[in-house]
Amino acid sequence: MLQDNYDQLTPDTVMDCVESLGYYSDARILALNSYENRVYQVGIEGKTPVIVKFYRPNRWSNEQIIEEHQFTQSLLDIEVPAVPPIAFDEQTLHEHRGYRFAVYPRHGGQAPSFDDGNQLEILGRFLGRVHNLGSTALFAYRPSISISTYGTDSREFLLNQHFIPPSLETAYDTLTKDLLSALETLFHRTHYNPIRLHGDCHVGNILWRNDSAHFVDFDDARNGPAIQDLWMMLSGDYQQKCIQLSDILEGYTEFCEFNPAEINLIEGLRTLRIMHYSAWIARRWEDPAFPHNFPWFNTERYWAEHILELREQLSALQEPAIKWL
Repeated sequence: MLQDNYDQLTPDTVMDCVESLGYYSDARILALNSYENRVYQVGIEGKTPVIVKFYRPNRWSNEQIIEEHQFTQSLLDIEVPAVPPIAFDEQTLHEHRGYRFAVYPRHGGQAPSFDDGNQLEILGRFLGRVHNLGSTALFAYRPSISISTYGTDSREFLLNQHFIPPSLETAYDTLTKDLLSALETLFHRTHYNPIRLHGDCHVGNILWRNDSAHFVDFDDARNGPAIQDLWMMLSGDYQQKCIQLSDILEGYTEFCEFNPAEINLIEGLRTLRIMHYSAWIARRWEDPAFPHNFPWFNTERYWAEHILELREQLSALQEPAIKWL
């Protein structure tokens, strides 16, 4: 029977799960920075340590997890530096003592520099290859990035569960209605073909070493517009973002076509991510790790700043999109 929380995931349980696959742990267990799942580096007697990922109960189905594993393995098969889990008897998803988990090889590296045009071009090449494969079929079981899943559902959860302070509820309610209306208009007028994506391609999920990159943590892989995997690499003022995007696309278009109309979706996707992020923390608030690691959340100051950020996004949606130089 699967566990419905992480309460029983003790160090002994972690070692038992790893050893159920034939490893012999040397009892060195290091918890890594992960909130949605639980991820550990586990020392193996006489061998290189492995990374063990325990999936959050009740989040993904087995089919959705395996679909992610198959996608990353397909990328590695064509020499795209993704990091799929290790297979044991042709299985990558395992269950032991009520927890589902996967084992990954350990890869070192540092965060890439998004201010380095050369690195951005290299990242663009790799992402072009990721998307070239991702465009051949859609995920059958994993959801899509959409206004409904990231925007409407987030708004309704926060309001229905009374996370918004009463003094700010009307402001949040009115503002998010306007935002969702603007997003509907934006996405309706922007045609794109959805593809399989990394889904959460920020600096923390890219390991840079020896002038190359490894893409890790495809846990949020979904169907959606290609620009979703590009816009989180952009920062700074308007001109800086234009230059960064052009550097990325210089490499990207060597391997995959890019639809320039998708650039118009950047601020819309940023808005959805902001809304989704707050609802994500709220949905996990009963997990003790979240109040501990996000002590500033669920305060009146936080929600006032969140509403201000959403107001800025409503303005950003009316401004001209950045350009591909």
